[in-house]
Amino acid sequence: MSQSLASAHPISSYLQADDLGPWGTYLQQVDRVAPYLGSLSRWVETLKRPKRILIVDVPIHMDNGTIAHFEGYRVQHNISRGPGKGGVRFHQDVTLSEVMALSAWMSVKNAAVNLPFGGAKGGIRVDPRNLSAGELQRMTRRYTSEIGLIIGPTKDIPAPDVNTDERVMAWMMDTYSINQGSTATGVVTGKPVALGGSLGRREATGRGVFTVGREAANNIGLSLEGARLAVQGFGNVGGVAAQLFVEAGAKVVAVQDHTDTLYEPAGFDVAALQAHVKRNGGIAGFEAGESLDPAQFWEVDCDILIPAALEQQITEENALRIKARLIIEGANGPTTPQADDILADRNILVVPDVIANAGGVTVSYFEWVQDFSSFFWSEDEINARLVKIMREAFSHIWQTAQEHGVSLRTAAFIVSCTRILEARDLRGLYP
Repeated sequence: MSQSLASAHPISSYLQADDLGPWGTYLQQVDRVAPYLGSLSRWVETLKRPKRILIVDVPIHMDNGTIAHFEGYRVQHNISRGPGKGGVRFHQDVTLSEVMALSAWMSVKNAAVNLPFGGAKGGIRVDPRNLSAGELQRMTRRYTSEIGLIIGPTKDIPAPDVNTDERVMAWMMDTYSINQGSTATGVVTGKPVALGGSLGRREATGRGVFTVGREAANNIGLSLEGARLAVQGFGNVGGVAAQLFVEAGAKVVAVQDHTDTLYEPAGFDVAALQAHVKRNGGIAGFEAGESLDPAQFWEVDCDILIPAALEQQITEENALRIKARLIIEGANGPTTPQADDILADRNILVVPDVIANAGGVTVSYFEWVQDFSSFFWSEDEINARLVKIMREAFSHIWQTAQEHGVSLRTAAFIVSCTRILEARDLRGLYP
């Protein structure tokens, strides 16, 4: 979607279209929660309309002397509860629908764990594997300059996401600071510790997945001792969560990423697999495990399934083949509403993304607070605070699900949307 297309089509008609991919999934989720909002339901359209959408052209000089143009986005879904907060992803399949949905899920996620943030998200449609380090830096800095008018420590705070990391955040922080004329460490989170980053941030999302997964397993009587895990995506989220589950007595029997699908019923050496991924960029070529067809991943005998890759991975086509008792969503939006219904009918518990992977934004909140105060906490303090917040948030959502007889996803939306719309109602409309 270009600027000219945006101006030619009223945003209201665009937002109500039926074929919007991830955004359409989010709209269906909002429709499911609307009956539980009581008097706040008069504000429900607020949830269906992003506060602000910025589409930018990102031109850069390539190493070969040519000029390339990339399309970038920053969407602020809702800022009623505080500044926008959400990652930036560099991926060849980034779309406006995706970034809109991700920003909305960030609104829900931040409210689910009761952080003082709204939801935002950004991205550039690019395959970063095709860029040199210099080209990647120039693209990051140009993108930061283009979105600089709407981001800031009290406006909107980006963070790492797919294919972005501490180095990219350092470039974003430096670019914004140069344009402002003073160092602003709080403009992004997920930075290197030497630049005001927080200890524990890199492992935070995976630790959060493990924390709520353990609580959910306890609630359904599933022992982690000997439990079999299947993990899709083996980066900072899937890899860290897998290691923590193994330390708790479980074993990882299947892994899948963009390079291969591997199955080892005796369980993988997770530390060795993580080292292999770090060296080679994927699980392909690992010494253990049988290589499977990608579709077979969803049929593996397991107790716990962790989708920690991209959205819309569990669909009505493969939901009937899943054998897990518990699904913990490490990725954003990995399950379609139709698949949700199938899994519920099969009595498979789904811990939704908006609580399961909220560990990352929780420690991002800690980083933001530390940057403002210039006082930094130990990693043990950070992990303890993270676990406490995640456990309390999950307990509240679990109780809400029991009270209303709904899924954990709908319960999370009830809790979050109520908090968001209460803030909207209390603030009123100006003018």
